[in-house]
Amino acid sequence: MTNAFASGWSLWLRPALAPRDRSLVTVSALVATGQIAQLSAHLNRAMDNGRTKSEALETLTHLLFYAGWPNVFSAIPVAKDVFEKRPK
Repeated sequence: MTNAFASGWSLWLRPALAPRDRSLVTVSALVATGQIAQLSAHLNRAMDNGRTKSEALETLTHLLFYAGWPNVFSAIPVAKDVFEKRPK
C-alpha cells in the first residue's frame, strides 16, 4: 500500500464526518467536476454507507443548478446503472 493511498483512506476514518456524509460530499464533488469514471464506485460506497436511491436522486437534482446540467446529465446513466445492479 502506498503512502498516498493510506493517506486517502485515513480521510474516511476521521471522526468529524460520518462515512454516510463523506460519501455525499464525494459523490457531489465527482459530479461537479465531471469525474464520472469514479462515480460508480463512490455511489455504490455511498449506498453501502446508508445513502438511499431517493437521496442520491435528490442530490443529482440539487446539483443540476450548482454543478451544471451537462455534468449531471453525464452522471445520470452511471447512477441508473448503479441502481439497477444493486440488490433490491
